[in-house]
Amino acid sequence: MFELWRKPGSGAGLAPVRPPVRGSVRVPPRGPGAGRWAAGLTAAAAVALALVVPGAQPASAASGCPGHEVRSVGFTTGRLQVYRTGQYVCAVTLARKPGARRQMSVQLQVRGGRPVSDSGRFTRLAGPVRVRAVNRCVRAVGAVSGKKGASGWFLC
Repeated sequence: MFELWRKPGSGAGLAPVRPPVRGSVRVPPRGPGAGRWAAGLTAAAAVALALVVPGAQPASAASGCPGHEVRSVGFTTGRLQVYRTGQYVCAVTLARKPGARRQMSVQLQVRGGRPVSDSGRFTRLAGPVRVRAVNRCVRAVGAVSGKKGASGWFLC
């Protein structure tokens, strides 16, 4: 797939360097040429990702929360998004029109526990906040500029 070039010990020409192959998995080289091999691999991965879906990002990348979206609540000035991955639930509040700093908050609570929140003056999003929620109900509240949206209890 990729060939790296190095100068042979005594000759003036260039000779290809191929990493050793064990089974069907290529083992990266060690030593002075290893950085070029990793850089080539990184560039190839970036090109491959760009070719899959140009301009598209997973929703979790835009929000900062891992996992898949389980609840989304829109309100006049923003959107509350809740994600789940394994035993954890994560929430963020996104401003409908990012730009100027304004008061924003996000709060996530497991039934029977204390709420975890993030609030302040932000331009785009408040959060992420994360709680461990194994077999427990969860509720989330998000607010932007005094307007809020709440999920109610879910994941029960």
